[in-house]
Amino acid sequence: MSDLAGKHIVLGLSGGVACYKAAEFCRGLVKAGATVQVVMTEAAEHFITPVTMQALSGRPVYSSQWDAREGNNMPHINLSREADAIVIAPASADFMAKLLHGRADDLLSLLCLARPIERVQLIVAPAMNREMYAHPATQRNMAQLRADGTTVLGVGAGEQACGETGDGRMLEPDELLYEVVRHFRPKVLAGRHVLITAGPTFEAIDPVRGLTNRSSGKMGFALARAAHEAGAQVTLVAGPVALPTPRGVMRVDVQSASDMQRAVQASADAADVFIAAAAVADWRPASAAEQKIKKDGSGDVPALAFVENPDILAGVAASQRAKSGALYCVGFAAESHDLLAHAQAKRARKGVPLLVGNIGPDTFGRDDNALLLVDERGAHELPRASKLALARALVAEIAQRLPRR
Repeated sequence: MSDLAGKHIVLGLSGGVACYKAAEFCRGLVKAGATVQVVMTEAAEHFITPVTMQALSGRPVYSSQWDAREGNNMPHINLSREADAIVIAPASADFMAKLLHGRADDLLSLLCLARPIERVQLIVAPAMNREMYAHPATQRNMAQLRADGTTVLGVGAGEQACGETGDGRMLEPDELLYEVVRHFRPKVLAGRHVLITAGPTFEAIDPVRGLTNRSSGKMGFALARAAHEAGAQVTLVAGPVALPTPRGVMRVDVQSASDMQRAVQASADAADVFIAAAAVADWRPASAAEQKIKKDGSGDVPALAFVENPDILAGVAASQRAKSGALYCVGFAAESHDLLAHAQAKRARKGVPLLVGNIGPDTFGRDDNALLLVDERGAHELPRASKLALARALVAEIAQRLPRR
């Protein structure tokens, strides 16, 4: 997926050992479809060579205001006008101080100052020692940069090149790439709180066995990412899956359907949208054995009694907030056949405005899917695509259906 196709990024490197991460970040930008123009400070060239960055970006690197390649001798104007965004990674404490005060004593700080501020966003990724990061001057500078409209990213925590441990590490290349992609996504859910369930549930039979299903959680996690990209605050209630938490998303891990119901109830009152993408087990054992059930060689099979699990979606849809329109509910139906008929019946039974259907065996564990959207007007298909692409399309659909504020 070319998330950045047609975008031109000026990637600025200031001095810091985190320049080694900028190489992989540059490569990620190019893979995502962007063209990248690297601009380096003199200090940055002590940590990584322009040759490396030229090889990864496919363009000659700029470092001097007096670069003879520019016929008008104005690289600070030319480079900033061509950009869709300027990303400084790493941004040292000294360089952020320059930005704050409007200093322009090198090409990179000069083009940041000269950029068309209403069109070209400035994104900075701080990188420094933990004491430098925590210093009141640095914190004041970052706060003022944000107030001036600059996007100042967070930092990572951990071991630092100096041997100390703490906050101040530059974000990892994949995190930086996500932030750039997110910058360009339409903020159709800005100011909204989206609650999403994802993955299977696990209903214990004994301490080592249980009932579950083949849901990987990939669709629900893609929806969480897409909603966050769209500007929403996202709470993700996840069953037992082996997936990394999407950046910026608050995750609540659960096991059983009852666990999931409690977690959903704890967040539903603050949500504007509830997307029930989890494949919740319909039944659970009436009681779970305290010890592992052992076979005794007789050939007899233990008798198991089952009870029905709570209907999480129907319960939320029946709430006063949902009925009043303050909470928009979206259900999912994973079927094995007769998708349209089952999806229509489930939408009516659950009492939700939108039901998203798919054929479970064709999607469980895969990175792509095809969806059928069913509402009061009928049904229409979202053809097979990556789950992230479908999640973005579904988020856009939901945003259009929400009442305007």
